[in-house]
Amino acid sequence: MEKKFKRTLVTTALPYANGPVHIGHLAGVYVPADIYTRYLRLKGEEVIMIGGSDEHGVPITIKARKEGVTPQDIVDRYHKIIKDSFAEFGISFDIYSRTSSKIHYETASDFFRKLYDKGEFVEKVSQQYYDEEAQQFLADRYITGTCPHCHNERAYGDQCEACGTSLNATDLINPKSAISGSQPVLRETKHWYLPLDKWEPYLRQWILEGHKEWRPNVYGQCKSWIDMGLQPRAVSRDLDWGVPVPVEGADGKVLYVWFDAPIGYISNTKELLPDSWEKWWKDPETKMIHFIGKDNIVFHCIVFPAMLKAEGSYNLPENVPANEFLNLEGDKISTSRNWAVWLHEYLVDFPGKQDVLRYVLTANAPETKDNDFTWRDFQARNNNELVAILGNFINRSVVLTHKYFEGKVPAAGMLTDYDRETLAEFANVKATVENLLENYRFRDAQKEAMNLARIGNKYLADTEPWKLAKTDMERVATILNLALQISANLAIAFEPFLPFSAAKLRNMLSMGEFSWEQLGRTDLLAAGTQLAAAELLFEKIEDATIEAQLQKLEDTKKANQLAEHKANPIRENIEFDDFTKLDIRVGKVLECTKVPKADKLLQFRIDDGLGGRTIVSGIAKHYAPEELVGKNVCFIANLAPRKLRGIESQGMILSAEDADGRLVVITPADEVKPGSEVK
Repeated sequence: MEKKFKRTLVTTALPYANGPVHIGHLAGVYVPADIYTRYLRLKGEEVIMIGGSDEHGVPITIKARKEGVTPQDIVDRYHKIIKDSFAEFGISFDIYSRTSSKIHYETASDFFRKLYDKGEFVEKVSQQYYDEEAQQFLADRYITGTCPHCHNERAYGDQCEACGTSLNATDLINPKSAISGSQPVLRETKHWYLPLDKWEPYLRQWILEGHKEWRPNVYGQCKSWIDMGLQPRAVSRDLDWGVPVPVEGADGKVLYVWFDAPIGYISNTKELLPDSWEKWWKDPETKMIHFIGKDNIVFHCIVFPAMLKAEGSYNLPENVPANEFLNLEGDKISTSRNWAVWLHEYLVDFPGKQDVLRYVLTANAPETKDNDFTWRDFQARNNNELVAILGNFINRSVVLTHKYFEGKVPAAGMLTDYDRETLAEFANVKATVENLLENYRFRDAQKEAMNLARIGNKYLADTEPWKLAKTDMERVATILNLALQISANLAIAFEPFLPFSAAKLRNMLSMGEFSWEQLGRTDLLAAGTQLAAAELLFEKIEDATIEAQLQKLEDTKKANQLAEHKANPIRENIEFDDFTKLDIRVGKVLECTKVPKADKLLQFRIDDGLGGRTIVSGIAKHYAPEELVGKNVCFIANLAPRKLRGIESQGMILSAEDADGRLVVITPADEVKPGSEVK
């Protein structure tokens, strides 16, 4: 039997304050969270939605150094942009705060100290690269050098993207700091680790047995991590920007951002409700829901729950309805390449059209798989659905009432069989939409709400009250009464999805107090109620407007190509004889599996036309194994074998790397026989 809760705590992933918010963030986290929270408020339930900016970490310090400003300057700038954009877009946070606040520093520090005093951390000393010029230790991604395996000169400290080999920073030949360009030196440093392996049995039971109702993408990712075996994770970093580690001997060390950031949910709740915050975090009758994107699943389903469990007094999340990624015009959204639709720019380019974007992002929500946003689809959904279906029905209902009844809701007369059939069609709308929302299926819930508008549109088209007005005004009164009751239902049904339009509609209909419980009723508007003047809920978006947005993206693409060419010049010429030494062939992928305890490696079994071979490739972050089975791939057949994680790799699969670091496996355009040579 499903547990009943007294209240709901909704948290939303904290956007990183080194850039604005884009449509991928909105579709993945903030629009679904807002829909859910507005729905619960409409039901009269006790609910709060907590948000805030994530303001610590190495990328912010690097951006500050490049711009010649302080990290605080960076986060102040973007926190304001993000907060203001959310407010204008209608994301109805009860609080939107930040992790650089005093209360957050105190809360995070106290949380760490409690775990430290309980002996929940493991202390380790290790050698790590230090940039003497920048005077800071370096994360692996901020160290580059020559790969010892394939001699790629742009390998990172954790992996060579060219050959896919997992590396330690100390493996690199001629390592350089990505911050200053100088050669780093090794220094000993001490850090504290959260032993996730200690909590593995609990997490296995809690997630894999106790939460099988979670979305398949969330459950599957958690299962994969747990099955590979959880490892201790550092909770501190050598940095001067962040929450200082509150123990002796920790000078120059701060809490690692992944440990610090989720505690922001707690500190922001304390800031909002200083006297009653604990009931939202520690009372077992509170349900906690984390809304996040798929890149944060591990942190919210495994790491943060382990932190809360180690502390001992907090609730764990009841559900984590993480979305997949939203692409833009067929390409992955990338902040570094400016390939995005930024919320603050959208609000300028499309004033008053917050609900259009909310509608389109929900209609294309990447709930269980990646989805795509295109400007043509945005235009089509606005013109063909919001304008032609929802807006058209409301406008006709209100305009006809003003024309024939001086804008007053007419009393209904005797109902016909067709009237009763129409009423029956939306009798279950409340139960249907409610069930979908309770199960975090926001895309389908919005579709059901729009179906109610379709019912109304069809009803008016079939009954044609403008023709009956010549002979039967009593019948016209009944038709328009029913149409206006459907309109009032639409105001309730769309309140969680399209809050600006729903408010405008309620004003037109002179609706007073209303609640979710009234959805589906046919007596929402009393006869004689004076309607306000009709106004359009939505307006058509013209081709020129869309062309301007597409041109903006095209300009971005050209600028990226130019920048990539400058940053990635053609290497020195080689002799033709050197090229002919490479034996590049086509093989069919027979099997593909993840390499245990190596989150970047995939193990392939290839039909090479010569009896088969095994190849290990570092593309696990770019492909799920099942995506590649059955594909033809190009590989180097005469590369000397080498062992990776104990597996002998007999070649190298060829991939192309785009400007964002995404790897795409090279495949022949047509089907060819395994073993065919590439010439």
